[in-house]
Amino acid sequence: MDGVFHFPAARRPDPQVALWFAHGDPLRALVEPWFERLRACGPDVRELIHDGRPTACVGDAAFAYVDAYAQHAAMGFFFGASLRDPTGILEGMGKRARHVKLRSDRMPDEAALSDLILVAYRHMHQHLGPS
Repeated sequence: MDGVFHFPAARRPDPQVALWFAHGDPLRALVEPWFERLRACGPDVRELIHDGRPTACVGDAAFAYVDAYAQHAAMGFFFGASLRDPTGILEGMGKRARHVKLRSDRMPDEAALSDLILVAYRHMHQHLGPS
């Protein structure tokens, strides 16, 4: 097993993702532009709600998600432990996944997070191999 979460139901757009962001929660609004950046990675990006959170996929292979908690929001990367992170913004100790915490009063470096998004997208393409 390659550890990739495959979601054949992922599509673009997924109305359930739009409903998640329409909730009115300020922390959800905080991560919405970052989810837009996930969508903008390429024409093969699909989305769905997985485990209650918007999840971005390369085709049907999940590579990142966003979520909102009580005190912060987060952007998570399913293969975050394998990603190049020169600024050290990734957190977590899981075998594969890592996340970046976002707070309205303390945001990560925008350029670093933008770079990480592209690295995660490209990493998933490399992991999946030629189509």
